[in-house]
Amino acid sequence: MSLPAGATDARRVGGGDINEAWRVTLADGGTAFVKTRSDAGPGEYAAEAEGLEWLAEPGTLRTPRVLDVGEDYLVLEWIEPGRLDTAGAQELGRGLAATHAAGVNGFGDPGFGDSHSGASATFGSLCLPNEPTADWPSFYAERRLRPLVRIARDRRALPDQGVRAVEQVCERIAALAGPPEPPARLHGDLWGGNVMADAEGRPWLIDPSAYGGHREVDLAMLRLFGAPSERLFAAYAEVAPLADGWEDRVALWQLLPLLVHAVLFGGSYPAAAERVARRYAG
Repeated sequence: MSLPAGATDARRVGGGDINEAWRVTLADGGTAFVKTRSDAGPGEYAAEAEGLEWLAEPGTLRTPRVLDVGEDYLVLEWIEPGRLDTAGAQELGRGLAATHAAGVNGFGDPGFGDSHSGASATFGSLCLPNEPTADWPSFYAERRLRPLVRIARDRRALPDQGVRAVEQVCERIAALAGPPEPPARLHGDLWGGNVMADAEGRPWLIDPSAYGGHREVDLAMLRLFGAPSERLFAAYAEVAPLADGWEDRVALWQLLPLLVHAVLFGGSYPAAAERVARRYAG
């Protein structure tokens, strides 16, 4: 385990399937959350730290303050956990709408790649290209679905018919993606476990894989693995209604995390990914 200099009294806490997570007492007596992994990619934690700060920049949602970052560890302020209450769910919806609307210059890397990790995005132990493209359909196909399906094919994580279905989705993506929208400031890995509630029931965003993308992607992922509360979607829509046909695109954007989970975890995910791909393959 790697800890910052002077850290003491390290206690293991829950922190996901990839990293080790610890609650530690710092040299100054404060408490911090430390995530660490000996095989972290170059610049991985630095890019995550920048992502947290980038999401907090609009001032609409909270992210833990970055205290220190190294090649194999990230130190964040400790947030005493609680349960998201009704007001917190509504705050999350409104805040997410405003964070998305804060925008970014293009689809893809927000600039973190200028100094860290070669403009790549991490999803668990997977690393995907994040180089910008001119439009969202191109980014989703060329920077997300095609790289993932190549990995899935090489690792035999998806049957041949599933691979073909994803490739067909990529060929049709311009017709499937809906009306053009400006690039949104995305969390990028926004399942329910990456929304934390503090002791007062307020929402915090954690563990981002931040990039410029389509705002429906964050919302679709929240729906896939169990949203903290349906109230957040109503609050989001009050601030920023979604474009016509968004309901038909939810599963299209869920294909991304389903492929990630098919590669990383297997189980029922390959069949789920194939089922969704066949729906849109035409």
